[in-house]
Amino acid sequence: MRDVALLGARLVLGGYLAVHGAQKLFGAFGGSGLDKAGAGFERIGLTPGKPMAALAGATELGGGLLTATGVADPAGPLAIMGAMSVAATTHRANGPLAANRGFELPLTNLAAAAALAAAGPGRLRLGPGLPRRLTVLGALAGGVMSAVSLTKMLTASASPAGQPAPAPAVPVAPASAPSGNGQPTESAAT
Repeated sequence: MRDVALLGARLVLGGYLAVHGAQKLFGAFGGSGLDKAGAGFERIGLTPGKPMAALAGATELGGGLLTATGVADPAGPLAIMGAMSVAATTHRANGPLAANRGFELPLTNLAAAAALAAAGPGRLRLGPGLPRRLTVLGALAGGVMSAVSLTKMLTASASPAGQPAPAPAVPVAPASAPSGNGQPTESAAT
């Protein structure tokens, strides 16, 4: 039963994050594509926007696929944790609830990825896990990349006089509002 529950959690989290990354990178599944995602990243201080959006999209797509399949565990959940740390921070000024464009969903994804990283993929996976040494090196590299992104974004929102400036607004349609194709829309910067 435990292995089936882990498989279900991996497929849901990994699948959604892979789709989210494909939306950013390719405009797939009704997504914004790299140009619009890059412009959104520029607005929140993650510059240069297009390369940062490409990195975020690749991290989400790759982390999602690795998580869903259980291959190279815990690389997938660790990648998701890094991406969601930055995404949660981009929505910090809006508060904790998704209804207000807050950090609820990225924080939930972060917690689920952390739980999967700690629990492991279970027996129902497609490939072996990473050796411990590579896991530690990957976690350190991902932590450094997340820290650099967070620092860059947080320092971009400070005014030259040292007074905090309001967080830049990231255009997001409410979760219940359909886009032109009838699908819900979401921020390009998460």
